[in-house]
Amino acid sequence: MKKTILKISASEARSFFLKQCNYCNINFPKYFDFQPLLDKLDNTISHRRVKDIQSNSPKTIEDVNYLLYSNKDGSYSWRPLQLVNPAMYICLVDIITTEDAWTKILSRFKEFQSNKNIVCCSIPLYRKTDSRNLLTQKTILNWWEEIEQKSIEYSLEYSCFLNTDIVDCYGSIYTHSIPWALFGKDYSKEHKNEDNIGNAIDSLIQTMSYGQTNGIPQGSVIFDFIAEMVLGYADMQLTQKISEYNDKHPNDKIDNYKILRYRDDYRIFTVIQEKAVVIAKLLSEVLQDLNFKMNSQKTFLTKDVVRDAIKPDKRFWNESKQLEDSLQKHLLLIHSLSEKFPNSGSLSRALDEFYDRIYTKKKIRANDIKVLISIVVDIMSKNPRVYPITCSILAKLMGFISKEDKRKDLMETIYNKLDKVPNVGFLQVWLQRITIKENYRIDFTENLCGILNGMIQVPWNISWLKGDCKKVFEKVTIINHEILDQLESTPSPKEIKIFEY
Repeated sequence: MKKTILKISASEARSFFLKQCNYCNINFPKYFDFQPLLDKLDNTISHRRVKDIQSNSPKTIEDVNYLLYSNKDGSYSWRPLQLVNPAMYICLVDIITTEDAWTKILSRFKEFQSNKNIVCCSIPLYRKTDSRNLLTQKTILNWWEEIEQKSIEYSLEYSCFLNTDIVDCYGSIYTHSIPWALFGKDYSKEHKNEDNIGNAIDSLIQTMSYGQTNGIPQGSVIFDFIAEMVLGYADMQLTQKISEYNDKHPNDKIDNYKILRYRDDYRIFTVIQEKAVVIAKLLSEVLQDLNFKMNSQKTFLTKDVVRDAIKPDKRFWNESKQLEDSLQKHLLLIHSLSEKFPNSGSLSRALDEFYDRIYTKKKIRANDIKVLISIVVDIMSKNPRVYPITCSILAKLMGFISKEDKRKDLMETIYNKLDKVPNVGFLQVWLQRITIKENYRIDFTENLCGILNGMIQVPWNISWLKGDCKKVFEKVTIINHEILDQLESTPSPKEIKIFEY
C-alpha cells in the first residue's frame, strides 16, 4: 500500500510541506532552489500568524504571490502558475499542521472516504525524497496503477463507464467552501467569524490573493491537498444525493457502481448505462452547489471499458510505429501526435525518447538540422507542457551548428517567433536555461528571468512584511549558483527526464 499524507503525524506533515519539491511542483530549471529561503524564513517566523509579521495589510497588495503564465494552446488561453509568497506559505503550513488542526483534517477525510464505492486516488503521496522528478514519477505511476489499471480490472464487473472532469477546478474553488468542507456548510455560515482551521485557511488564501474568494493557487502540493478537502466534501455530498435518490426510487436503486476520482477527473462505472447518467446528473448538482462546472467537452459514456480505460493519446502512440530510420520521420510522427493530442503525457514521453536518440549523436546532416529545429519549434509553440524537453532538444540541435554567428541569428529568429505566442513567461524561463551559457542577444521580459542577470533580487512583493522577515528575502537568493556554474549548455536527459528507459 502506498503511504499518503493521511497516514503521517502533524510534525511529519509540517516537515513534508516545507520541502521545496512540495512547496513548488512547477518544473523549473534545477538551479532554482527555494529550500534555503524556506529554511531561513521558517527559523524566523515559525508558528507566527500573518498579522504578526506584517507591517501593513497584504490583502490590499495585488502581487503578494508571484504569478507566472504558461500558455495552454499556442493561442489566447493560458494557465496561471503561482509561486506562493514563502512567508505566506509557512503561515499556511503552520495553520494546517498544528496537532488539533491535523487531527480534525484526518478525521474529516475519514468521513469523506466512508463510501467505499467512491474511491479518491489523488491524496498526495508521502515521500522522504526531495527530488521533484521522483515526485512527478510517483504521481504518474499512481495514476497508472490506481486509475488506468483499476479501470481495466473493473471491466470484469461493470459493462460501461462515464468519464468527466471539472472545468478550471483550482480557478473555480470558492474559498468559503474550504470551511464548508471541514465543518459543513450550515455550521460554517453560522460560525463564519469563528477562529477555526477552515476559516483560517479561507482568510489566508484571500489575503494572498488580493481579497479574492474565487480560486486557489496552482503549483504546490499543499494546494493540491486543500483542493482534495473540497472535492472530498463533494464526494460526501454525492453519497448523500445517491442515498436520497434511492429513497425516492426504491425499485430502481443505484447500488452497483464504482467511482474512481483523481482530483477533478471522474470515472463512473456501472452495469447499466442509464445509472451512470443518473449519477453524473447528481454529481453535476453537487458540483454546481460548490461553484464547479462539469466539462461537457471531456464527458463521454463508453461500453468499451478496456479500450477507453487507456487515454486516447497513449493508444495512438502505442499503435504507431514509434521509431523510424530517419530522424525527420520520427519527429514528424511526434508532430502528428502533438496535433491529435496536444499537451498529452504521451507527447512528453515520445519527445523524451527522441531526445535519448539524438543526445549521444556527434553529428547530424547539415541539411537536416534546420528542418528538425523548425518541427521542434512548431511543437513547442502549441504544447507548453513540453517546454523543458523541447528546449533541451532545441539546445542539442543548435549545438550541431558550428558557426557561432549562425547559431546566434537562428536563436534570435526562434525567439522572435515564439515571442509572438501570448503569455510565455514559463517558456522564457526554459529558453533562458538553454541560452545562459551562450552569448546570445536575447532580452527576456519575464521577471523571474531577471534574477539570473541581477535585474531583480526578490520576485515577490515584500513591502508588507516587517523588517526581520524582509531582511531574509533580501539576503537569501533562490538561485543555486553552484548548480548554475556546473551546467552544460545542453541539458542532459537526467536533468529534465521523469522516467529512465
